[in-house]
Amino acid sequence: MIDVARALKIATDTGEVRLGVREVRRAVKAKTAKLVIVASNCPPNEVERFGSARLHRFSGTNVELGAACGVPFSVAAVAILSAGDSNILSL
Repeated sequence: MIDVARALKIATDTGEVRLGVREVRRAVKAKTAKLVIVASNCPPNEVERFGSARLHRFSGTNVELGAACGVPFSVAAVAILSAGDSNILSL
């Protein structure tokens, strides 16, 4: 079993990620997002806008997702463009 929070932190530090719904939408539209992770309280209408991207639902809220990424603000969605040293893409 993969520790999603730890894998997210490693991906944020060593890979390339986009934080926030607007940035994730751009990455999905450009087809650069390999995986989209959404917080449990991300609005369903926003999740629908991510289209056919690989989606993983994070069990925590947007505040917990932001903390898992190592940023001092809440994050409703994260797009993984490059995993870096993380095994996050195996979700």
